[in-house]
Amino acid sequence: MKYVPIVVWSLVYNVLSMSLGMILTWMFKLPSWTTPAISFNNTTALPLLLIQSLETTGILRTLDDSSDVVAKAKSFFLVNAMIGDSLTFALGPKLLNGHEQDAPDKEEEKDDGDEEEEADDDAERGQVDGDTGSEDHEQATEDTSLLPDRVIRPLTKQVSKFNKKRDSIWNSFPSWLQSTLAFLEQFWCAPLVGAVIAAIIGLVPTLHRLFFNETNEGGYLNAWLTTSTKNVGDLFAVLQIVVVGVKLSQAMLKMKRGEASGTVPWLPMVMITTVRFVIWPLLSIPIIWALASKTDILPEDPLLWFAMMLMPCGPPALKLMALADVNGEEEEEKMSIAKFLTISYVVSPLICFTVVGALKASQAALESRSP
Repeated sequence: MKYVPIVVWSLVYNVLSMSLGMILTWMFKLPSWTTPAISFNNTTALPLLLIQSLETTGILRTLDDSSDVVAKAKSFFLVNAMIGDSLTFALGPKLLNGHEQDAPDKEEEKDDGDEEEEADDDAERGQVDGDTGSEDHEQATEDTSLLPDRVIRPLTKQVSKFNKKRDSIWNSFPSWLQSTLAFLEQFWCAPLVGAVIAAIIGLVPTLHRLFFNETNEGGYLNAWLTTSTKNVGDLFAVLQIVVVGVKLSQAMLKMKRGEASGTVPWLPMVMITTVRFVIWPLLSIPIIWALASKTDILPEDPLLWFAMMLMPCGPPALKLMALADVNGEEEEEKMSIAKFLTISYVVSPLICFTVVGALKASQAALESRSP
């Protein structure tokens, strides 16, 4: 139950950030990437590195003197990261599109799907028996199957039938239900699927023992599956830094050659920095302090209060570059985002004021709750 306030707080500040980002982008005609930059902050790499640094200095011991203080703090931030990542990849592409309707894209995808279905039907009606030469004439792409045509054709046929049945059921729904389901479908993304799987594994004792115990204590999946999955997950933040670095390098090379390399307007840069490093600390610290000292809504855990005060603060998420790649943005736009993220992380030491304020506020709240 200690994680419930984190989930609620994560949803609240992310929704408020998105609303503020959309309003500022619309009012000042800012670039479309301004909205997700204001909406989503770095919830994974920076907080986890910050926690390790604070443990080295001994600051966390003033809030919690238990032996697993670092693990507890990381778990608080990772729950927040789960909410942030789910919202980022569910709503981020739409925010990055500047809130434009993507109906033309959907129509194009639908047309492509119809063409593929027609091609599948033609393939099923003709050239089915013993025609292996057709494979040689197909242009290979990253989506081309490595299996023989005679193996994938039955599967393609079944998938085509399933899609037609699904479309017929979908078309029978009223328009309001289609719109609602389409909106909810956006949230069924990889981070949320991973979070659901993780919750099931973590909350079911048998699965928890199987995945996390030592091998001689029943953790038969720990050594090979859990460890491998953790190593792959640890690479995510590093890979985002590499991607940003590559785009920044391309921008610098083009700038030296006098070519278009993307620009970072000063107005969105100032607004995003102000929201992330000034406005949210001024809001989150007093709000959490009031809830911790004046009410019984939050558990009596100063480390939890400290983490919640820091959650909405910090530079924009590096996932903004991943969103731009997934969304198919222009190269010049990607280079602008890379420059913006670089500048944002150059000024990220400004978070030190938030850390000090959150620490003092957590200690004051603890003293006010003490008998």
